[in-house]
Amino acid sequence: MGAAASNWLERDEREREENAKLAIDNINIPVTGVIADIGAGTGYYTFKLAKKVAKGKVYAVEVQDELIAYLKNKKLQLRDTIVEIIKSASRSPNLPDNSVDVAIMVDVYHELEYPHEMLQTIKKSLKPTGKILLIEYRGEDPAVAIKPLHKTTVAQLNKEMLANGFTLFSKGDFLPIQHFLLYEKL
Repeated sequence: MGAAASNWLERDEREREENAKLAIDNINIPVTGVIADIGAGTGYYTFKLAKKVAKGKVYAVEVQDELIAYLKNKKLQLRDTIVEIIKSASRSPNLPDNSVDVAIMVDVYHELEYPHEMLQTIKKSLKPTGKILLIEYRGEDPAVAIKPLHKTTVAQLNKEMLANGFTLFSKGDFLPIQHFLLYEKL
């Protein structure tokens, strides 16, 4: 998704449609934890996550320069001290090794140009007990009014994650139109 979609990412009805609050409430992480929001976009999740780890850190990882500028401006407006903005590459989030408790991708995984390479570099950034959380539109559900190319199935995600050294740790079916899939390293 390009930077031109920032209005869609920040739309007023997004919370009602996707229930980001419920998703964030279900992330088990201490207040001192470190989260990487990979594909942070406009920071819709980033700055909400910062409240959850108020004594920790959130890496806002983004590849697009326009969105990095948006994130920097939002960080200044909010006077945030928790979020660190990182310019990623298409094959790497450019995160420090062994630094992240939870790497989260919200409607991002299906957009990755090089998913294998990205997952391998994310794996290096995870602490020994670190996990990856994928929140993706449900591909199995024809009632989810999102273009098919922006949706994924649990079976497909599990297959790709397993091929990259991750196994499903937990699955939540509580979000209105998205999967909530937490993976751990094998």
